[in-house]
Amino acid sequence: MPRANYLSHAFQIFQSDSQLLFAYEYAGAVRNILFRDPGPAPVASWMGQSVAHWDGNTLFVKVTDQNESTWFDRAGNWHSSQLVVTERYTPIGPNTMRYEATIEDPEVFTHPWKMSMNLYRRVDEDAQLMQFKCVEFVEELLYGHLRKEPLK
Repeated sequence: MPRANYLSHAFQIFQSDSQLLFAYEYAGAVRNILFRDPGPAPVASWMGQSVAHWDGNTLFVKVTDQNESTWFDRAGNWHSSQLVVTERYTPIGPNTMRYEATIEDPEVFTHPWKMSMNLYRRVDEDAQLMQFKCVEFVEELLYGHLRKEPLK
């Protein structure tokens, strides 16, 4: 997190009284967000452990216990196992939500930093999550011949 939210692929949110489920088009990923803190996660994971609460119409989500093998972006900007992400989801219109994420990782960054953007609801009549599978090494397959010294 928060990479899954700022990719161009859609996601859908399902809510019950005790949790939220985010279903992502990208790589078929899913994310459980609990409304009651279960305590420390038994193991770090790609999406981490997310615990949420409402403050007015803003959903606050604290994400901990993320696998340190994940990246912030395709450039490989990394984080440590100490990463904590605090997210805010605030509706600002019938089809628009403001997303903010505060990134804290004392092993990598000298101070917390923040990113924010608008997320837009897909309003097409036939809007649905499609399937996008990330294929390992596909960039090498498609563009490897463009290397200065192509692999053999």
